[in-house]
Amino acid sequence: MSSHAPHGQTPLRTVQVLGGGSAGSGAHVRSLSAGLVARGVRVTVCAPAEVGESHTFDAVGARYVPVARRGDPASVAALRAECADADLVHAHGVNAGLRAALALRGLRVPLVVTWHARVHAQGPRAQVVRLMERRVARAASVVLGTCCDLVDRARRRGARDARLAAVAFPARDTDPAEDMSPEDREVVRGKARAELGAVGRPLLVAVGSLDAHRGYETLLDAAHTWLGLDPVPLLVIAGEGPLRGQLQRRIEAERLPVRLLGRRDDSPEILAGADAALLTSRWEARSPVAQEALRARVPLIASAVGGTPELVGDAASLVPYGDAGALGDAVARVLGDAAYRDALRDRGVAQAATWPTEDETVAQVLSVYDELTRPLVLR
Repeated sequence: MSSHAPHGQTPLRTVQVLGGGSAGSGAHVRSLSAGLVARGVRVTVCAPAEVGESHTFDAVGARYVPVARRGDPASVAALRAECADADLVHAHGVNAGLRAALALRGLRVPLVVTWHARVHAQGPRAQVVRLMERRVARAASVVLGTCCDLVDRARRRGARDARLAAVAFPARDTDPAEDMSPEDREVVRGKARAELGAVGRPLLVAVGSLDAHRGYETLLDAAHTWLGLDPVPLLVIAGEGPLRGQLQRRIEAERLPVRLLGRRDDSPEILAGADAALLTSRWEARSPVAQEALRARVPLIASAVGGTPELVGDAASLVPYGDAGALGDAVARVLGDAAYRDALRDRGVAQAATWPTEDETVAQVLSVYDELTRPLVLR
């Protein structure tokens, strides 16, 4: 599909709404906006100022409007002003979907919502999240889920039309593993290992915010089993969050071979030096870390939860969530079995080749837009 605005027709006008803009959803919206603009669609992106600054939506031809991630009347009114003349609004995430639904109240503008992830909440907050999800699912003309688990969740919340989304995670411009020779990859790997202090010993890498749902307490439990390996592996965790103090105290008190790196913007470079990447979350959809690891030929050990099994197939070592023993055994096998390690690397590259491309992602989204706006064209 080369253009969405044939001669004599007004280009389709869409508004993309972002909330917090995680690395995955922000990159997706930037990629999607670029593809839509290239096909003749007019795109406005409404997102908080910090998201706009980090993803530079205007650089791909979209019109960017800063809109706060709040549900107060002023913020909803600002969003409504941008959406009122749109042919279609596409929100990304439950929070963005709720604000878009409020802004569109009384307007005959179709709403598409992509659910990129689940909101992690417990206690009274979990009930609030369920109500939010129900409101968004029922308000949307179409819900696109980034994994089967999210599609099923949207249906349980009352979505009238929920589908599996084709979502490409664009490779970063700075990805050191992209189109690199084995020799150059080894140079990058050596530099990363030297910078992290892992010369002469295996390096394990985990990337993600220091929150309870990441499973880092289990990861530290498993680190005890690595103390018997020779040489002892070093685990580095790149990320920041509320559990930093608690985790650091455990690391020091138990003398674990673990370093907390804090917030880092160079996860591809860190992963390039790893002997294995660890993803121990309670739940994931299409984890950017898992995708980066497989693309970089880094063996992945991950919790068998959410969308991870369908994302990685047989290209990763999958373990039950919260099982420190299984996690420790998986690490020992990956580090101790060179043939298994090489097999995971080869399977990772093959699995990554099956993931949707950016063009396929844009094509699917445009087909949904066509369904919902075709009556506008026929009038």
